[in-house]
Amino acid sequence: MSNSQYNEQNEQDELQKYLEEKAKQEQEKEQEAEPLSAYDACVLKESARIHELIAEAQTEGKERLDNE
Repeated sequence: MSNSQYNEQNEQDELQKYLEEKAKQEQEKEQEAEPLSAYDACVLKESARIHELIAEAQTEGKERLDNE
């Protein structure tokens, strides 16, 4: 793996860790907060799904770079 690929993978790993931590914090806030409205619950659910999709796309991107 070249140095630029290594750096890019490091950045992607850091971003994925950051997104996972943010999603975890959101879940903790959700549990501590007052009952959510249906709208707020939907927004949080969709936000978590977006984070999952981003992490999945990053993983697939890493695999493609590793295979090149």
